[in-house]
Amino acid sequence: MLVVLRHAPHGSSWLREGLDVALVGAAFGQAVTLLFLGDGVEALVRNQQAGALGQKGTHPTLDMLAMYDIEKLLVDSESLAERGLTLEDLQLPVAPIAAQALPALFAEHAAVFNF
Repeated sequence: MLVVLRHAPHGSSWLREGLDVALVGAAFGQAVTLLFLGDGVEALVRNQQAGALGQKGTHPTLDMLAMYDIEKLLVDSESLAERGLTLEDLQLPVAPIAAQALPALFAEHAAVFNF
């Protein structure tokens, strides 16, 4: 299953819900690939704080991915560049993927969840 995370870590619950779907899928034995795309790449930036009004940060959840054997983490290279980020700015080791490779990535997964 492919879980596409397109939303920033604060301001909505989309990112957290996407991570929850990934964790549940992995807990039920699904092979999970996470793709951070668009504003979703901002979830990976190091040293983030909790959001407004005590909104929980996503970093603790990201740290749990390995415990659930979610190890295939991809980040859209173009999304990183548009935000002035590099792989060294990110909390987790992720593999960059070019925009041209995205259609093939989507095609190889039977289930695709967009958040």
